[in-house]
Amino acid sequence: MTKQPARPERSGPHAASVMDVSPLKPSLVKAVFRDVTAMHVSRSAAWAAASVTRTVLTEIIDGARKAAATEARKRLVPGDLLSAIDRNVELEVGSKWYEHSATFRGLTGVLYDAEGVIVSSRKRSRSRKPSAVVGAHRFEAGVKKLLRSQGVTAVPAMVRDLDGIASVFLTDLARNAATVVREGGIKRFGTVALVMSGEPAPPPSLKDPLRALSARRGDGRTIGRDDILAATTMQLFGGDLRERALTQAREATQNTSAG
Repeated sequence: MTKQPARPERSGPHAASVMDVSPLKPSLVKAVFRDVTAMHVSRSAAWAAASVTRTVLTEIIDGARKAAATEARKRLVPGDLLSAIDRNVELEVGSKWYEHSATFRGLTGVLYDAEGVIVSSRKRSRSRKPSAVVGAHRFEAGVKKLLRSQGVTAVPAMVRDLDGIASVFLTDLARNAATVVREGGIKRFGTVALVMSGEPAPPPSLKDPLRALSARRGDGRTIGRDDILAATTMQLFGGDLRERALTQAREATQNTSAG
């Protein structure tokens, strides 16, 4: 039998093994990647992408849970999602989903066509191109499992938003990983330091481990684990969330095969 990934130890309140609570099965991950690229996706890359997306969802749910706790609720509503994002800018991910969600309507601006007529959300979503929104219900069961792991439930609209955010985030991750493969690494490498107003920015590290991801090795037809890690640095700000996502993805793929 194929050896399954080991269950990494929990390293903090936000950490959970991708095997313990996985909203994304590798088969679902690869289905999303197939919508984006014809490149082969290695087993370790699929596990890494699942882990990164789970980490992001966990953080969003944790922020929403804290917002609901102020009203002594354990059932999350869309307003809790907005509160979580307001409190932590790192959680503003999967933004292409926002125009398809009633939760974010009015927050993403008004779109006009060439004749100055307002374009409705329904008309904007009509596209023949592969879209993350098409598969936005793939992860409902996993999202509900992740909610239960944090001792909460959510109204259907909230579950749909988490579904959509996960789908869009993973689709963007797939696109960035394919770009990393095509370009042979990250050509526009950078980082964002989040600091308090009035405080000096920390000096750049001379031994920044993320810079090792700016160049890649391997063939140009396969997306590997390190390509997912590199894509993660492009998707997430340079804060705690990105560090946790990278660390947990590495742990989740320690014992996976490359194929």
